[in-house]
Amino acid sequence: MAVIIEGIHLETVRQPLKTPFNTVLQQVTEREVIVVAVTGDSRDVGYGECVAFETPWYNEETISSCRFVLEQVLMPVLTNKTIEHPQEVWELFKVVKGNRMAKAAIEMAVWDLFAKQQEEPLWKFVGGTQQSIPAGVVVAADPSKIKEQVAQAAKAGYQRIKIKIHPDSEPSFLKTVVYAYPELQFFADANGSFSGHRLDRLKEFDEVGFTLIEQPFGERQWDLHTQAKKQLKTKICLDESICSAEDVQQMIDLEAGDIIVLKMSRLGGWTETLKVIDLCKANTIGMWVGGMIEFGVSKAHNLALASLPGINYPGDFSASAHFWEKDIIEPEISVENGKIFLSERPGIGYKVV
Repeated sequence: MAVIIEGIHLETVRQPLKTPFNTVLQQVTEREVIVVAVTGDSRDVGYGECVAFETPWYNEETISSCRFVLEQVLMPVLTNKTIEHPQEVWELFKVVKGNRMAKAAIEMAVWDLFAKQQEEPLWKFVGGTQQSIPAGVVVAADPSKIKEQVAQAAKAGYQRIKIKIHPDSEPSFLKTVVYAYPELQFFADANGSFSGHRLDRLKEFDEVGFTLIEQPFGERQWDLHTQAKKQLKTKICLDESICSAEDVQQMIDLEAGDIIVLKMSRLGGWTETLKVIDLCKANTIGMWVGGMIEFGVSKAHNLALASLPGINYPGDFSASAHFWEKDIIEPEISVENGKIFLSERPGIGYKVV
């Protein structure tokens, strides 16, 4: 069923986090995103969310640069176009180099729009099969609060806990935390912070008990990730290094990782992400869905993504109340018995408020 894109509207949302989110790269205390609403000729509205940060600490895009690209470049390309399938948006946007986060925000909204026109939940529209998604939370705090936050997460029923680490983290301390909860999975996220250190320092984290270590070295430091994969028992997972299917192929060719983090915003939207999933499945690469301190629109898309076959590790899926006093969707996302249950309503399954 073809859709004519009749209108695209942008809305800025800005809210403080309930608790500061700390990484080795940046402390986030307040979050600003752009919600994209795409209206079709049927008057259905699809929603996407641009999750770039205010400064380029995570990648080169910022919320300001994305707004410019959305308004001045991408919206004119798409407005009044007749679309037979949402994958066509990716092809239309190929005339614009990079700017994947801006592209993803509109492209994801079009996928939501098509699912609504088909009167089908987005997770079923994209081929998902899992209606309940394991919940996972990130502990991004100073060492004095890690035990407390892990205990709170375990009490709340989360099945997986990710701890931010860096070269100054103490492996022996982290081991006591991990071993206190044998029923939980623990990930470590280094955000590339081991780039200036020898591999020996990373090896000290090999006995902590983490399921994986995410992005220990820089985005393009493929050789160091290859060495780490060969020398550590803990699986190596790449996040910031993976911006396209070509990056996944390079990781496979160089044997630089065992697992990847799927982030549609970094990959440019659903179309490229689905290509990446097919490539990973064909090469037995593990996958899970990563978060970007996002609001409910982006998280709803990510939940649909996590429902696909082959997503075999629990992702960054916390309840709305974890970050926000009030989310921008209704009903808010909640965790029940360690899981988030997907909606049967059309599209992303939530009302955007």
